[in-house]
Amino acid sequence: MPEKTAKTAAKATGSKTTASKVAAKHPVKTPVKAAPPKAAAPKAAAKPVAAAPRVEEPKKVVTQRQGFKANEFVVYPAHGVGQILAIEEQEIAGAKLELFVINFMKDKMTLRVPTAKVANVGMRKLSEPALVKKALETLKGRARVKRTMWSRRAQEYEAKINSGDIVAIAEVVRDLYRSESQPEQSYSERQLYEAALDRLSREIAVVQHSTETEAVKEIESQLAKSPRRGAKAEATEADTEADEADVEADGDDAAVADEAA
Repeated sequence: MPEKTAKTAAKATGSKTTASKVAAKHPVKTPVKAAPPKAAAPKAAAKPVAAAPRVEEPKKVVTQRQGFKANEFVVYPAHGVGQILAIEEQEIAGAKLELFVINFMKDKMTLRVPTAKVANVGMRKLSEPALVKKALETLKGRARVKRTMWSRRAQEYEAKINSGDIVAIAEVVRDLYRSESQPEQSYSERQLYEAALDRLSREIAVVQHSTETEAVKEIESQLAKSPRRGAKAEATEADTEADEADVEADGDDAAVADEAA
């Protein structure tokens, strides 16, 4: 009996030894998956690199704005001098559009102009003092009135007023100005003259930091220095226009007589 017990114990010991050897040859792998997430940290640090191109966006905006800023006075050809109150964004048809909000205080009007369309509409900055001086010098020149029909001349004057060119506007003021010794203007002439005078005086006032009343007085003082057309010249021009009208009327009467014959 003792021998059998010893043999059984030896067998058990041998099996344990065999099991330990097998365990040593084939170790049990324990799943350790908590460590890999640490390797994801470098990827998170690499994300800011993708955000770098956003720095270029402000440059594009500045290019579209053409250097215009909020609270700045500008000249819009069709309406004259206005002030940029703000630069805002609106979503139109699913697309974002940047707009200049321009206020024309005297006309009590607010206009929204897309920043990308500034060049197309002809919006510009205020004239430099040297250009304003040139416009004032233009007022002292002799009036240049073309011998064409008034309707055609009126179109040319209106085009100059809406061009936004301060020198061209000064030419309209010079050509349509009438002194006390000269014949009175017609209603249409007076309307164009006042429109040109208003555009010119408002820009001069803003550039020189004065009031519009002071600007108008300066304009009128320059106009007073211009060579005045005498009454004889005015009468000659009126007679010429009357003769042209008579010729046209005679031609129409002759054509009617021919048709009747």
